[in-house]
Amino acid sequence: MSDKSRMYALVTTLGLLLVLFVLAPTAGHAQGQRRVVQFSGIVATGDSLLGVPGATVFVPSAGRGTATNLYGYFSLPVLTGDSIVIRSLGYRNQYVIIPPDYPRQSYSVIVSLQEDVTVLPEVRVFPYATEKEFKEAFLALKLPKERGSSAARNLSPDVLRQIFNNAPVTSAGNYRQTLQQQQQGYDRRMGMGQTPQTNNPLLNPFSWLKLIQQVKDGEFKKKEGVDY
Repeated sequence: MSDKSRMYALVTTLGLLLVLFVLAPTAGHAQGQRRVVQFSGIVATGDSLLGVPGATVFVPSAGRGTATNLYGYFSLPVLTGDSIVIRSLGYRNQYVIIPPDYPRQSYSVIVSLQEDVTVLPEVRVFPYATEKEFKEAFLALKLPKERGSSAARNLSPDVLRQIFNNAPVTSAGNYRQTLQQQQQGYDRRMGMGQTPQTNNPLLNPFSWLKLIQQVKDGEFKKKEGVDY
């Protein structure tokens, strides 16, 4: 092999090594890079599968998250390998982990929350420091006599009569009065009810006709000869 050939082979080998040296970190970085995945789903209750509104879907490693809508639906972008915590008041926390080698662009789940029943200890509130002080105050309590109590005064006949006379008209009374007024107005429009004209003889044409007829028949002349 000539010197020229050896030099060409050496340059070619160095070129290949340089290319491999440059591409090796890029390939390693591409293999370890985390992909973005659209994480979506429905958060429901475990017993009825009804959507849980306002549930928190949080990614602790990224410090961000979202909340479910009125129907329990949520959607947010995450990275492969992320651990998501789903929580809501009154339910146990649920965790979802996106697989590191997940190949697709979307990841959908239905998360069923279980109720977290917490029994609080009994708390008794007393206005006294000890039970002994309460018993002493209770035994020393003096109740008013029935005759001088406010309940007896409120049930006296005079107070009840005053309340009855000053009490406003009830809704039932207003209803009956309105119906009566409507019926009287209808009767007056149909000529069957009393009107100011019918109540006043001077304004009633039928009373004038009756008076004229009595004058023609001489009823007033007959009464003139009567001795009293």
